[in-house]
Amino acid sequence: MAPGLARKYEINADMGEGFGRWKMGPDEELMPFIDAANIACGFHAGDPSIMLKTIRLCKKHGVRAGAHPGLQDLFGFGRRKMEIDVNDMYAMVLYQVGSLKAMLDAEGVELSHIKPHGELFFYMQRDLGIMRAVLEACATFKVPVYASQNPEQEAMCKEMGIPFQGEVYVDIDYSPEGKLVPVAQSRQATPELCYERAFGAAMTDSGKDINGNKFSFGFDGRPFSICLHSDAPTVLQNAKVVRQAIDEANRSKFASEISQVNGR
Repeated sequence: MAPGLARKYEINADMGEGFGRWKMGPDEELMPFIDAANIACGFHAGDPSIMLKTIRLCKKHGVRAGAHPGLQDLFGFGRRKMEIDVNDMYAMVLYQVGSLKAMLDAEGVELSHIKPHGELFFYMQRDLGIMRAVLEACATFKVPVYASQNPEQEAMCKEMGIPFQGEVYVDIDYSPEGKLVPVAQSRQATPELCYERAFGAAMTDSGKDINGNKFSFGFDGRPFSICLHSDAPTVLQNAKVVRQAIDEANRSKFASEISQVNGR
């Protein structure tokens, strides 16, 4: 298994999304509940000082540190549609991840993974040229790319030799087609709903769309990572109950593997 891929169900969260003196999300309080952090690289959020601080938090808590590149849109938090040339997109992603990796190297921390942020993710899903440009930049770093299940993206990752890490979201909605609904169009999820979604996804490989209809995630028993948005109003409560849900699921489904890893 490639380094950075989930060996059991785990949690990732977007981190370091403040700017200057403006703070976004309770990063320090959230770190103990997660396995992997997606660190903003300065385009949709974050700045050099915040990036370095977040890397050090990851190091302190034993959390894997990944890059969270986004569109160059601080004002819109990287969640607004933009039209970008594929060559520019390649350069933008390469620049952002490369900047974070330089800081990680300085701190003696490995780059664990890459996860496109917000509208960059949705842009990739609707434009295969953009998807290829982003993944070509990611391929430089030889680490897994996180994304929701998508046959086209998974196939393109395989073509480029990029490990693909599947994700499930529990704090935003899914469309009737099983696609992610953007944050602005999703209903706010309660901690209780986050627990139900996380445990259900882990135990049954299924979720419910925005209309309440059941659909399959298609992981076929493979462990996945659950994403939490650190800017959600109840993110700490969400993280606590999702941690509980996946710990229960891991004990149920991966008990022998966990014992081997822990040397028991």
